[in-house]
Amino acid sequence: IAEALRKTHQAGERLFFLPFHKVLFPTAEQREELGAIEEVLMVGYPNGLWDRVNNMPIFRKGHTATHPNLNYNGKKEFLVDIAAFPGSSGSPVIIFNSGSYTDKNGNTRMGVNRFCFLGVLYAGPMMNTEGKIIVSPNFNRTKVLSRIPTNLGYVIRYDRILELEELFRL
Repeated sequence: IAEALRKTHQAGERLFFLPFHKVLFPTAEQREELGAIEEVLMVGYPNGLWDRVNNMPIFRKGHTATHPNLNYNGKKEFLVDIAAFPGSSGSPVIIFNSGSYTDKNGNTRMGVNRFCFLGVLYAGPMMNTEGKIIVSPNFNRTKVLSRIPTNLGYVIRYDRILELEELFRL
């Protein structure tokens, strides 16, 4: 984004962005306290939607659908139960608990915030549905297939990003 920052700075404007540094990745202690169902927040541009006037993305809330520490189907990823639509790929998935949260043992932690980057949404399973369009009782019927999102999303876990970083060091 260096070129975009340079051009906007030259134009007398500033871009707001929040880089996700490794310090935002869950610590060993945070990973240990994660439960199978965690409230998550996703920031992105589903179907290309965004607040053009205020230059802001769309925020979506959901929950983990599989445990974020476990390898879903043998891959370093997990599922989220969130309204994920085309255009959401690349959206960061984070835990953002403001003021309180409940840990995996059922203990409610009051007066604390929890923020950590869990990964990046990259896809979502779709379901096909078959519909029929009837033009007229005298004509042939035409089948139409539609794709419907299942409101699940696949998230590449943060530790895969660390592996990507190692490739750049070679």
